[in-house]
Amino acid sequence: MTLTLSIADRGYQFVPAAEMRAALQAVGSLADWREFAASWNDLAIDAYLAEGCRFRRRRFAVYAADAGGAIERQAHQPHLQARQYNQLFGGIERWFEPIAPAIGSGPTLRTVLTFCCQAFGALAAAVRRWRIEVHQFRIEASADAPGQPTPEGVHRDGVDFVLVMLVNRDNIVSGVTTVYDSAGTPLGDFTLTAPFDATLLDDARVAHGVTAVAPLDHGRAGYRDVLVVTFRCEVSNSDNTVGKER
Repeated sequence: MTLTLSIADRGYQFVPAAEMRAALQAVGSLADWREFAASWNDLAIDAYLAEGCRFRRRRFAVYAADAGGAIERQAHQPHLQARQYNQLFGGIERWFEPIAPAIGSGPTLRTVLTFCCQAFGALAAAVRRWRIEVHQFRIEASADAPGQPTPEGVHRDGVDFVLVMLVNRDNIVSGVTTVYDSAGTPLGDFTLTAPFDATLLDDARVAHGVTAVAPLDHGRAGYRDVLVVTFRCEVSNSDNTVGKER
């Protein structure tokens, strides 16, 4: 797979919309894409942000997958990151509203997860079980309050692999993603502008950040909708074959 070769070589890959959509359709259905994208209109405010800075809406779900590609949604639980990866919210159990059942079990999300299992599994063939976290994000922007897609700044997520895919953007400018190596040297930048534009990241090797978004037409608000999927190896007590520090 060309995508995995690029990630293995440099730690990340930007995938334009047409290529990403074709890759997804090669492994599954996108039959509910319209309903999937519309579900971003029903996200809850991220109450962990300070009052006056609540520009982010989100929903969250956890899945597990095995090496054979079997994917199962897990009981709802908090999102927890180590402080070394998130200086703002690390060490805090953050409870977000769950992704709606119909969306979480629908063909589009299942296809995205299947694609990720194949792509990331090819990069880590020894992994027998993955913990998958799925985030729906809407970043809102108004004339007097730009939206911050990554309020924690340039960061790693503390997982093994990450997919970020644009679902929609309306009346915004900027939102430039820059990827950095472990020394902080920029490796490349790009902007997700069309639905299905995506980036795949080897989170152990690269960090990333996204610039603030602002309305193109200052007379109305704008927004940036993305799906973020993270994969982290789950290592049992008897299995130390993967065990990379993340």
